[in-house]
Amino acid sequence: MKATEASLLQFLKKSPQFVIPIYQRTYSWTDKECLQLWSDIMRAGQNADISAHFVGSVVYVEKSLYQVSSQSPLLVIDGQQRLTTVMLVLEALSRHLGGQEPIEGFSAKKIRSYYLLNPLEDGEKAFKLLLTQTDRDSLKALVQQQPLPEGRSLRIEQNFDLFERKVKALGGDFADLCRGLSKLVIVDVALNREQDNPQLIFESMNSTGRELSQADLIRNYVLMGLEPSHQTELYERHWRPMELGFGQEAYGSYFDSFMRHYLTVKTGDIPNVRAVYEAFKRYARQPTVAAAGVDALVADVHTYARYYCAMAIGSETDKALGEAFQDLRELKVEVAYPLLLELYRDYEAEVLPRDDFIQALRLMESYVFRRAICAIPTNSLNKTFATFGRSLKKDRYLESIQAGFMFLPSYRRFPNDEEFERELVIRDMYNLPRRSYWLRRLENFGRKERVFVDEYTIEHIMPQNVNLSEQWKRDLGPDWERVHKTKLHTLGNLTLTGYNSEYSDRTFTEKRDMRGGFRESPLRLNQGLGAVQRWDEAAIDARAARLAEIATRVWKQPRLDEDVLAAYRPTTKMTDSTYGLDDHPYLAAGRPMRLLFDTLRSALLGMDPNITEEILKLYIAYKAETNVVDVVPQASRLRLSINMPFPELLDPRGMANDVTNLGRWGNGDVEVGLTSEKDIPYVLGLVRQALERQLSNGADPAG
Repeated sequence: MKATEASLLQFLKKSPQFVIPIYQRTYSWTDKECLQLWSDIMRAGQNADISAHFVGSVVYVEKSLYQVSSQSPLLVIDGQQRLTTVMLVLEALSRHLGGQEPIEGFSAKKIRSYYLLNPLEDGEKAFKLLLTQTDRDSLKALVQQQPLPEGRSLRIEQNFDLFERKVKALGGDFADLCRGLSKLVIVDVALNREQDNPQLIFESMNSTGRELSQADLIRNYVLMGLEPSHQTELYERHWRPMELGFGQEAYGSYFDSFMRHYLTVKTGDIPNVRAVYEAFKRYARQPTVAAAGVDALVADVHTYARYYCAMAIGSETDKALGEAFQDLRELKVEVAYPLLLELYRDYEAEVLPRDDFIQALRLMESYVFRRAICAIPTNSLNKTFATFGRSLKKDRYLESIQAGFMFLPSYRRFPNDEEFERELVIRDMYNLPRRSYWLRRLENFGRKERVFVDEYTIEHIMPQNVNLSEQWKRDLGPDWERVHKTKLHTLGNLTLTGYNSEYSDRTFTEKRDMRGGFRESPLRLNQGLGAVQRWDEAAIDARAARLAEIATRVWKQPRLDEDVLAAYRPTTKMTDSTYGLDDHPYLAAGRPMRLLFDTLRSALLGMDPNITEEILKLYIAYKAETNVVDVVPQASRLRLSINMPFPELLDPRGMANDVTNLGRWGNGDVEVGLTSEKDIPYVLGLVRQALERQLSNGADPAG
């Protein structure tokens, strides 16, 4: 490697051509980065005390170590974002200069001949910078001042338009801009392919500009070390179709999430959202994966990317499947994608029949929506879906999915009809996130011709206005204030209408009988309202009960006959002996630790409905998925073993000790000694960290 400081414009002038290899990411700078660069250029141009402005490095590879005196194209490893953006500024400036030359070297002709084009060359050699795929044709069209191609690069187009506006706003005074451009400085870094490792250098040089995504790193890891012809083949056969499948804008935002779900399917572990690249490298280096070769790996990623795009981006062509995926997307159930990817793979392999696949998707939708209505915490969902596939019987696919949902433990349970209906009628449904989703699903249940609820507005039959008319107060009865407060946003009082402004705060009979009123409404949600004589608490409750019953058919619970279910029932592990508290001598009645233990025990069992107790010979275990905390009674204290890595524990008081790799009774790397009741609330805070980590599978909540 050889690095030297250089003027960016002189570097462009002396270099014959820059080529961005196909494994590099596409041009991705947004307004934020472009405006920052523009600000830096103008500040340098306006301030005589600034002699240079450093904009980063340009790292490139050639067959031998050399600087830009050679005439071979430079293969850019790092710096394409800066190079491309500066060229967009130069192109915008050249179009506004006309015959001017604000400072020496900055005429339109010189800018184009020195920095944008090679005027004595033909074909692709005529361009100073060749980008990849869509970006390439768009930049070529710009510097030739031709219309952009039909499949234009959105980033190239948008950023050039931004600089066009900025240059135009200068009102013909371009001297500061030209001076600022002339002060831009880079580090010119030349690599020797035989001596340097471009991949390691690439990973370490992302200190400026727009941070590399996990997708960028993965693509480069897969392709960079291959021969150019092999790179091109893999890119064009697999990676380019993936980029097109995700779309220009969605690729950057969706691919990282997709790869996280892909690795969860392949490894059974959920990678940290910021460590997907490292997880991919570990997976790619597994003996079986490495033995199959890079072609097989990239082809497999491509296959699963197709599944993901069908589910997450709406590219599914089967209408019924597409509608089911849309409903899941509206519920924002990203944690379900590992299971969905597995199901889609088996559906495409004809292991899972299409109709069974649709039923499975609807069960997943029902599971998530019912839990939301019943206000069950979501922190266990990612583990539920990540591990769900382990218990499936592929020869009885749908049946095993139904059984799997039916046997989920209480805190991960599938709410039954009774619980769902009970909560549905009392829940504030108006302020529920994604309320258009549940209104649409209720309205379209059983319809062959779907109603687009976006064409309607949500209507409170009993108005929201707290200053109700006297007629409304009479209809609601003497307890009208309580009824208005408790029933306003509930299921029974909400509907859809195209006449929201006409309805306003009118009385119920006016809303019912007016032109376009409830009597004439074609919407199923309004069925029966035309026959109601008075809108009061009883009418609201009756309608809520009717809609809630329909809801149990829209969002169904799984059902299997008992004899079928018996084959899936988990077996209970029997122990040879059962222990009680009396088997622990330090917890005998009257001993000092018994009172402290009883207080702690009550607090642990009350902290979360997931917690269960198991009394063992040497300690008492408190479990959710597995042990959360184990209590070892001792003569002068209770020794708590909290089941989580010590470095992850937040312990401001420093009460815990690190017992990693030390032999002791209990599970976990955190030990806490409890001697006083006054410390129990603080200790519960430590235990809760282990519980929440376990229920979320230790996954990063941002994922």
